[in-house]
Amino acid sequence: MAVNLFARFATLCTLAALVCGLPSLEARGPDPICKQIEDTVSSASDVYYPGQIRYTRGIKHWASSSTQHAKCVVEPGTPEDVAVTLQIVGSTRTPFAVKGGGHASNPGFSSTTGVHITMTRFNQVVYDQAAQTATVGAGLVWDDVYSALEPYAVNVVGGRVTNVGVAGFTLGGGYSWKSNQYGLTVDTVTAYELVKPDGAIVTVTHDSDPDLFFALKGGFNNFGIVTKFTLKTFPQTQVWRTGWLDYIHEFPHLDAINAATAKFSNEVIDPKASIITTYNFLIGQPGVSLLLFYDAPTPPAGIFDDFLAIPHFTKDISTRSFSSLVLASPSDATAGQRGAFHTVPLVSFSENLLKAIVNESVFWGTRLGWKTASFISYDVEPFLPTILAHGTAATAYPPAREQSFLPLNLYFAWGLEIFDSDFHDAIKASAANIRRLAIAEGQASIVDAPHYGNYALFDTPLSDIYGANLPALQIIKSAIDPTNVMGLAGGWKL
Repeated sequence: MAVNLFARFATLCTLAALVCGLPSLEARGPDPICKQIEDTVSSASDVYYPGQIRYTRGIKHWASSSTQHAKCVVEPGTPEDVAVTLQIVGSTRTPFAVKGGGHASNPGFSSTTGVHITMTRFNQVVYDQAAQTATVGAGLVWDDVYSALEPYAVNVVGGRVTNVGVAGFTLGGGYSWKSNQYGLTVDTVTAYELVKPDGAIVTVTHDSDPDLFFALKGGFNNFGIVTKFTLKTFPQTQVWRTGWLDYIHEFPHLDAINAATAKFSNEVIDPKASIITTYNFLIGQPGVSLLLFYDAPTPPAGIFDDFLAIPHFTKDISTRSFSSLVLASPSDATAGQRGAFHTVPLVSFSENLLKAIVNESVFWGTRLGWKTASFISYDVEPFLPTILAHGTAATAYPPAREQSFLPLNLYFAWGLEIFDSDFHDAIKASAANIRRLAIAEGQASIVDAPHYGNYALFDTPLSDIYGANLPALQIIKSAIDPTNVMGLAGGWKL
């Protein structure tokens, strides 16, 4: 009976592959490069092919537009098997991808039509109380890391919403609820376990290789495949936060939210306090979803009163564990849609600039509605100007630590692939307009400000991300990867 059920399941998988335009494994045979990897890796690893459940899970991304159909999915279980895989794709010049949590919105950045390496099996969290560090696998999402560290009453500087992967987030910089206190995630990394393009497995620290350590702090996947990150830990109590606060979709209330957001951004200096004000255009009208955070069980009186006094539809305010507050975020509401992020680095948020952002949401939400727009949003993320003072070493991103910039996050979601270019053009036009308005308002320093790579759209010039660091990074890249193995993978390529 079990054999018959398996045979029926295999037949259904084959039919599903054919219906989706994918030849079944039986119809075309395994790709020879995939078969070579399968025959070479240890029993700790596996290779999956179209029609298999773990193949589908392996290529899946948070944004459906980031998913591509690969020849196979490789799930390495050891650094040695990562090395074997990397050597095979490098020697055969086979395009490949490396996926951590799968939250990249740029097509082809962590997906491929070649060999898809998913880091799922690198899923351990090891807390070292004596060193006050946690070693975290590259296949995890931050939700899992927070839950694992909770019994020890410690935490790390990581993602703010649910289902964001550790690897891409950390390799790109990492803005966190705790960044006002401790800096970006890259400022808290003490070591990387790295599989170099030549297959060597090394632990990279500031002392062992300062140049490579610098390059990995914001340099993405240009220098090999990171399998583990060692991060500083910090004491963690319960926290106060709104799971979300959804405001009435009326302009008088939006004006009040603008005023409260501008006031918070420019006046609140408590490093434990943080907000994300998200201006949305949804179901034909503008609105706001707000996340308020305080890194203690109770915030000081008055710090969030302006927001709480504004009429709202729903609210979820409580003292809770850090892990539960991340799970309460609504960021997965548009999972499975096509999507794009983009960014504008800003110095500050004025009421006029916030009003312009509201107008952008209305303009593009209305204009793109008939092109299957499901969600048009602008995340306003104020941080203290001292956010970069916590780092003790130079970083690839941000390239200069004398002045910090606020990474405004634009996010457009839609349904149909035929409109991809329309949304990419629209999000670039909107970012350009906000940038122009900010400069006109007096924010002249943003002309050469670094763009946050984890938010930037795929065609953003590398010089806009790395600034004066770009030549040094390219030299390090050439030394570590002279045959450009990592150039076979997607992402920001030096």
